[in-house]
Amino acid sequence: MPRAANYDREAALDAAMDVFWRKGYHATSLKDLEAALAMKPGSIYAAFDSKEALYLLAMERYFEMSRAAFEAQVEKADTPLAGLAAQFRSYAALAGDGASRKACMLMKTIIDTSATDPQIAEASQRHLDEMCAAFARVFEAAQARGDLPAEADPKRLARRYQANISALRVELLRGTEPDQVAMLADDMAHEVMQLSSPA
Repeated sequence: MPRAANYDREAALDAAMDVFWRKGYHATSLKDLEAALAMKPGSIYAAFDSKEALYLLAMERYFEMSRAAFEAQVEKADTPLAGLAAQFRSYAALAGDGASRKACMLMKTIIDTSATDPQIAEASQRHLDEMCAAFARVFEAAQARGDLPAEADPKRLARRYQANISALRVELLRGTEPDQVAMLADDMAHEVMQLSSPA
């Protein structure tokens, strides 16, 4: 197999993530990848083995970036619950961006591949489960500092939180007016803050 020419692996993965996120696994052609990565087919396969392997790496990169951004959002907030609330409001800022990046890449992947490429769909599901676990850890931190009642179930709250994020991103993908998205995000943020234990 020919060796890949010198290339910036991180930049290549960013470019692959972008085109896969926009077009989906099946709709992305080799020519799309050639153009996005500025690499010839032989170099792409030498570097990443296959389109599927490249997609899995790009999706992992998307997940790691999403988790890091979420954790940074929580870290700069005054409280864990405030960080969770702020995350909802951050999605309202996506309302003016391109439609292709409004939907979660992980959810798009499950829809695109669950019937055709189970390995890819299962990897996406694992990343979603890991993201939900990250949400649960923040709810646990809120509970540890007394911001949630002792009887609250952080894992259940995390699943609800993840479902709300998915719903919010569907509204973004539908092209709902930015002010309506902002109000919906505010409602979701308010619900999170209302979970706080009474003083």
